[in-house]
Amino acid sequence: MTPTLFSVSYAGYWGQHCLGLTPFLEKAAALGYPAVEIGCKRPHLSVLDYPDEASVSEIKTAADRLGIEIATLAGYTDFTAGWLATEVPFVEMQVLYVRQLARLAKALGAKTVRVFSGYFTRPNDHQSDWQKCVVALREAAAVTAEFGVTLGLQNHHDVGVSYEGFVELLDDVDHPNLKAMFDPWSIALHGNDDLYAAAKRMAPRMVQTTLADYIRIDRFQYQPSLINYQKIEPPVARAVPLGDGFLDLVAFFEGLKDGGFDGHIAYEICSPIRGGGSEANLDAAATSALATIKRLWG
Repeated sequence: MTPTLFSVSYAGYWGQHCLGLTPFLEKAAALGYPAVEIGCKRPHLSVLDYPDEASVSEIKTAADRLGIEIATLAGYTDFTAGWLATEVPFVEMQVLYVRQLARLAKALGAKTVRVFSGYFTRPNDHQSDWQKCVVALREAAAVTAEFGVTLGLQNHHDVGVSYEGFVELLDDVDHPNLKAMFDPWSIALHGNDDLYAAAKRMAPRMVQTTLADYIRIDRFQYQPSLINYQKIEPPVARAVPLGDGFLDLVAFFEGLKDGGFDGHIAYEICSPIRGGGSEANLDAAATSALATIKRLWG
């Protein structure tokens, strides 16, 4: 098991403190993380800014100097995008993006390229959305294999986001170079509490999991005519330090261990977090997460 810090935590997307790529590597090393996952869009590893192997040489040199592993390059895909513009080859462009990430991953010594599936488009297009993802993931797995890099699918987007759906999606793709990056937070958010059973079953297929923790906050809207409040569904999820939320991380870790998992466990701050986005608060959350991961793995 290798604790890993995801660069999205210091990307500034939600107004938090933003670090460049080399300063992020230095931050991860200073906090005690042995490995990192790098987000592959600006302000970090955009393929526009890093077009070839030579362009990432300084990043590789910095990682080697710091003694930190670049474990995963995190791609951002949506293989059902573009249904309103079917003449545009959205899937082809994204597979090309994945191929470029695999090229850069090989140059950086990263073992895995992370992708997402796709968001559902229209209610009657469930099966066509699903099949688009199957075909695209199979091709993406093939192009990453050309570079000796594993394709990892994270259960983040709508297609395959549930535990059962994730298993079915992986089985439908049925490619030896596609591995699971199964996360507990997405399935816990939509009410699946049996994290032990899910983790144990998925562990043999996994190369990485990504952790974040949340609390649920109920929402209400005032109704003046009733002099009362109407509850709004669903509740909002707010990020809190790892171990302070509603995820049963003890059960999840026990399932991973009993299932034989031996990959990377990444921590991410991928939304606004309790305490705000100052560098000091992000550092505190990342430091606490590392200690929690080590304690839970035991």
